[in-house]
Amino acid sequence: MTTMDLRVGNKYRIGRKIGSGSFGDIYLGTNIISGEEIAIKLESVKAKHPQLEYEARVYKSLAGGVGIPFVRWFGTECDYNAMVLDLLGPSLEDLFNFCNRKFSLKTVLLLADQLISRIEYIHAKSFIHRDIKPDNFLMGIGKRGNQVNVIDFGLAKKYRDPKTHFHIPYRENKNLTGTARYASINTHLGVEQSRRDDMESLGYVMLYFCRGSLPWQGLKAATKKQKYDRIMEKKMTTPTEVLCRGFPNEFAIYLNYTRSLRFDDKPDYSYLRKIFRDLFVREGFQYDYVFDWTVYKYQKNAQAIAQAANQGQGDEDDKGRGRHVTTTAAANAGTAAGAKRGPVNARQEGTGM
Repeated sequence: MTTMDLRVGNKYRIGRKIGSGSFGDIYLGTNIISGEEIAIKLESVKAKHPQLEYEARVYKSLAGGVGIPFVRWFGTECDYNAMVLDLLGPSLEDLFNFCNRKFSLKTVLLLADQLISRIEYIHAKSFIHRDIKPDNFLMGIGKRGNQVNVIDFGLAKKYRDPKTHFHIPYRENKNLTGTARYASINTHLGVEQSRRDDMESLGYVMLYFCRGSLPWQGLKAATKKQKYDRIMEKKMTTPTEVLCRGFPNEFAIYLNYTRSLRFDDKPDYSYLRKIFRDLFVREGFQYDYVFDWTVYKYQKNAQAIAQAANQGQGDEDDKGRGRHVTTTAAANAGTAAGAKRGPVNARQEGTGM
């Protein structure tokens, strides 16, 4: 039986594959009763390190938070473990590519506010994410199209006891878990991750959006270990002011603050949100949720309509509109909860360098 023939929980029909997450592939699914589209993440029951049940449990621990996809069902069907989730829109990495790999300051600041809040919520529930990157943040769809959602909790870990709030012990000689490009310096150094590392990783994500790339991208090496070492060396030797040059000082303040935190410190999320909110107001931006891709889609639409009008022929008019639909579909296509480009088997520790 192929996955396309599979029904999940007697209620969901599996459609086409729409992406890969850590430890599994993601498919578009349909609720047979209501017709509603959802996302289905599948993992072979023969997987060497089954992870999907753990991920479903993390989602359930976080359930109810803003920007946390809801798990509709988890169980085993035929040879697969299956998790049924809300369907979401494109990832920030998809949208970054759609916008020619540069975001305006306004878009970065609109995102920063939500991203800090998402991580704060995860931390409040006693988890750290440990794989903060653009692929793991997806915009919503429909009336929640402006909401940032966080996905892929295959590597998430409890950093404290939820009842006593007793913090996990400091450890060293840990393997790199997550994605090397956005990993904190302490993670590279083999230190056990804690809240500070999620926050530092977010700093690199924001600078990636501002700059278009990070200085440690594209480094060549013979082995993965050597590549990680080169990334770490470049990260450690690039001064914050060089990394943030050409952008408001708030980005350097953010990064220096997160790097200064001790292992068990609670980050001051409100302070970090405030420095970016104050910058937003000072720049004269409006909280209208008009992101770069919103503008870009509108411009593409206008161009397509103008082009069609100039051609002045019925069938050509249809072609012009067809081109527009295809282009904007890149930003609208339902990249499911957990759907991402490329393999992110995070046990391969650090894909996407």
